[in-house]
Amino acid sequence: MAVEPDHDTASRRRARDGRARVVRRGRSGVFAGTMAALDDLASSGAQVSIHITDLDRGSVVLSGDDYVTLPVAGVGVVPVLVEAAARFDEQTLDPFALVERSSLDRVGVAGIWRHLAVPTLPLGDLVVLAASTGDAFAVNALLDAVGLESVTRRLVELGMPRSAVLDRFRDERGPDDAPHFALGTTREYAKLFSDLVNGRVVNARVSAQVAEWLTLGYDLTLVGAATNLDPFAHDDDRHGLLFLNRTGRNNDGVRSEAGVIAGPGAGVAYALTVCFDDLSPMHRDRGHRVFRTLGAELMEFVH
Repeated sequence: MAVEPDHDTASRRRARDGRARVVRRGRSGVFAGTMAALDDLASSGAQVSIHITDLDRGSVVLSGDDYVTLPVAGVGVVPVLVEAAARFDEQTLDPFALVERSSLDRVGVAGIWRHLAVPTLPLGDLVVLAASTGDAFAVNALLDAVGLESVTRRLVELGMPRSAVLDRFRDERGPDDAPHFALGTTREYAKLFSDLVNGRVVNARVSAQVAEWLTLGYDLTLVGAATNLDPFAHDDDRHGLLFLNRTGRNNDGVRSEAGVIAGPGAGVAYALTVCFDDLSPMHRDRGHRVFRTLGAELMEFVH
């Protein structure tokens, strides 16, 4: 699914071809490697979308096809976390309410709860599992608790009309199921992360809570690889680097990541999504290399 504004015919054709119209703003040459990697991936037929925003100024640092709606997989967990945090804050959802794993449809994708002996967990622990590992059982339990329609309304309130959480996590998607767990644009997800760290998502308490959950994320294999942080203890860093993120991936060649990285020189919110033909380990490596290149250049930018 690709949602486009009313641009000229050439622009629409480039979007369909998956070629990112990358617009550089800011320090000259800082993101040259990222732009080259995006161009290389797009030339192979992949769809790419990127958006980077300066946290302090609110200005766009880098963008390319950031309005195009693409599958974002586990990145779509973030609005679910926002809805859960808002419900906890207004006391319409009890973080100590217990969920039986056996009450949920079996799902064998990401997560660790399915490997644990404990069959029952409170919602307050499930949000931690969802934020830190993208646990599919935990996310599905949260969706049952808050309701998909509530998440949809929350996305609209957050100013994300082109993004959506469509369905729960499933091992297989049949003809009657939504084709993806979640869709989104990099522009909207970069803004969401910017708003989180600036206290503008619902209210300051909710923003701080969701940001705290996201700092527990273990997946530093894409953009996060360049931070060299301990994936299990982001806050134990002598260099004062702030990093929070959420990644998304599926076996159809979707890779997505959104987050915030801030250092002594600057802070940015970023989002990057690529959809490529995952035909071999080499194809996958080329897709992942874009994220690692971006990570390295973001580290240079914020220092």
